[in-house]
Formats: sequence, C-alpha cells, structure tokens
Amino acid sequence: MNINYFAEEVEYSIEKKEALNKWIEATIIEENFSCGDINIIFTSDKYLLEINKKYLSHNYYTDIITFSYNDNDIINGDIFISIDTVRKNAEKFNVSDEKEIHRVIIHGILHLVGYHDKTDEEQEEMTKKENYYIDKFENL
Repeated sequence: MNINYFAEEVEYSIEKKEALNKWIEATIIEENFSCGDINIIFTSDKYLLEINKKYLSHNYYTDIITFSYNDNDIINGDIFISIDTVRKNAEKFNVSDEKEIHRVIIHGILHLVGYHDKTDEEQEEMTKKENYYIDKFENL
C-alpha cells in the first residue's frame, strides 16, 4: 500500500494522514480489493478544469477526477481534487471543509473500485456508500 498526497497550484495539507490511509485501505479491502498505489492530488479549480478538458474533453468545473490504473484486484490510481470546489460545496452543504474532503476522497476510491455515478440509480448507490464509509471513518 502506498497512498501519497500532493498539491498543485494550491497550498493544502491533509490532516490525520495515518487515520485517513487506514480508512482508505479498509474501504478498499471491504470492497474486496487490495490497495496498491494511490495518489491524491489537491488542485485549484483552474488546474482541474485543464485536466478535464485535456483528458476527458469536458469544459466544466468539477470537484474530482479519478484515473484508474488498476491491476486486476489491486487498486491503483490518481485522484485529483479541487480544493476550491470542495470548499464551496462544504459551505453549500453546511459541513466542514475536512468532512467534505473526506467525502470526495471516498468518492474517488469508490470510483476506483468500480462504482459509477452517471445515472440517478448509480448516484443514489454511490451516495449511500459514501455515507456508509464516512460514518465508519468518523467512528474510528
């Protein structure tokens, strides 16, 4: 297991890294996979917009983009997270920045283990899973 945190065009550092890493690994294991190499990169809206345009041909802002490099049952990937959008969403949903960061991180992990959110049904399932794992983290 190798979970790394980086920042591009923003100053941000994650708190409780050890607990967060254990939570991510436990989530992956509970979903019947093994944890490989995962990079979580915190960015600005502008930086993430450029990734969205360049690699996905989408011209809009988002809070997260996930790239999977899975090797069978070993989860590997890059999770890009816009701190700007996360902070806006935290305010909008009246939660702390930290809680919203955790939600977005677990959202990315769920994408890596195979969940999607294109349809209403998929979004509903993803939200249930996010809430389930957020509750588990808060009770560590």
